[in-house]
Amino acid sequence: MRILHTMLRVGDLDRSIAFYTEVLGMKLLRTSDNPEYKYTLAFVGYDDESAGAVLELTYNYGVKQYELGNAFGHIALEVDNVYQACELIRERGGIISREPGPVKGGTTEIAFVRDPDNYAIELIQKKTNYQQL
Repeated sequence: MRILHTMLRVGDLDRSIAFYTEVLGMKLLRTSDNPEYKYTLAFVGYDDESAGAVLELTYNYGVKQYELGNAFGHIALEVDNVYQACELIRERGGIISREPGPVKGGTTEIAFVRDPDNYAIELIQKKTNYQQL
């Protein structure tokens, strides 16, 4: 088994595609429109769906905003340098909601970004050594 994708409902599909591709550097992998059931899907990611997990952005016709609730936490992305990643995201118009620095009680360097629908995205500094579980 493997994780295929995470689905996020979005209020403006074009705006979300632009954020994930232009600000976070993902690729638009494919789209699928279903007028009969009034929704459009867009799949974005850093790699082909056969090679890694991706995000499914779901736009339901006419829905501009969602209640995010308190059950969902965040999407995590590994970056080579969290400080440089935040600067690049800022330059591309992204919003840093937690500046880069060590996680509380630890040494891992993290930051948080918000997408146009206010979903949290954690940026985690790439580690050179991973402990096995």
